[in-house]
This record gives sequence, structure tokens and C-alpha cells, in this order.
Amino acid sequence: MSPMQELRIEDFQENPFRLIGQQWMLITAGTREKFNTMTASWGGLGVLWDRHVCFAFVRPSRYTFEFLEKSAGFTLCFFDESWRDKLMFCGSNSGRNVDKVKKTGLSPVTTKGGNVWFEQARLMIECRKIAFTDLDPKHFLDPTIRQFYEGPDYHRIYIGEIERILSR
Repeated sequence: MSPMQELRIEDFQENPFRLIGQQWMLITAGTREKFNTMTASWGGLGVLWDRHVCFAFVRPSRYTFEFLEKSAGFTLCFFDESWRDKLMFCGSNSGRNVDKVKKTGLSPVTTKGGNVWFEQARLMIECRKIAFTDLDPKHFLDPTIRQFYEGPDYHRIYIGEIERILSR
């Protein structure tokens, strides 16, 4: 495996629609001693308040939510296609019930800022939480959005300022 290289945000060339929506990502929060990760295919990258940011959507029922609430930052990790089954496992099993690292063979490492990411990732985006907001179904202008919710478990949107990008 080739070493990770720090990438300037201005040099980031990935298509965020393909990256997040099709390739998926692991959102990880917590400390090296206690963390959780979850698969996500909803999110975004962009500019807000003159900062480079990501938008991560997490339901309060997800175990990772607890770690995001307590953490100052989080990581987004992207993998090559050979990891698809492991990402599916992380998205369909709760860290409350299973050790995702043991079951998938992921190797957690810690950033200089103390955030957890995975050595096998081909791309890692480290973020510092700067804001959050909760989705309110009263604000859904398109009624078809409701199909994504069976109950009142509406996503919290975490806005993270991108502090570092590592890429292979």
C-alpha cells in the first residue's frame, strides 16, 4: 500500500457526487480507546462561511451519533471497491453489538488532532465540528422526502471544517 500524502484542499480533484453517493464513506468519531464508525452515502463537500466544509448526516439512533456529540472532530474515509463488503457490514451492523474493526480487518490510526481513521483508506478527510442543525420535517418542501423516514429519527447535519486531506 502506498503511503498517504497530504493534499492541499485547492488540489482536491474528486467528484463529491461519485465519492459520497456511489463509493460511500465511513464517518468515524471518538478516541483511539473508544470510537465508532458508520457507513454513509449522504453528505456533501463545499464552502460555507468562507471555509471549506463537509456536511455529514447522522440519525440520533445511530451509535456513531453518541461519539459525534462528544467529539470535537471526525473523519471521513473512502476506500477502493475491494472494501465494499466491509463498508456494507459497517452500515448494517451497530457498534453497540459488534466490534466492526475485528469483523472487517480495518486498522484504526489516529491523526495528530486525535481523530480516528483507517489505514486502508485511499482518502481521508479530517474535520473539526463547527456547527450542527437538525432536520425538521415541517421544512420538507417536497413530500417525497418523507419516504426516507419511518419514524421521528430525523438526521442531524454536522458541519465540519476540513482541516486536512490525506490521499494515496
